[in-house]
Amino acid sequence: MSQFEKATERFELNSRLRALLLEGLDLPDAPEQVDFDQPLFGRGLELDSLDTLEIVSLLEEEFGVFVSDEQRAIFGSMNKLADEIEANQ
Repeated sequence: MSQFEKATERFELNSRLRALLLEGLDLPDAPEQVDFDQPLFGRGLELDSLDTLEIVSLLEEEFGVFVSDEQRAIFGSMNKLADEIEANQ
């Protein structure tokens, strides 16, 4: 697989993940306003601990990826979530 194909696949995964989170969490942000490296919590999308539970559920349902308590670091950004999805597929 070429670098271009890998980059295209990654962009498509991030775009799918972004749409899933925006819709699943009922966030008012437009997709083009949410950067893949934007923090999910704090100054980023301003998600809270309840949103974490919903994200875990969405990832499991959509991608078959289970996230444990020890994996909190993956909630840093959509790119980190995408890394976890790729590592588990």
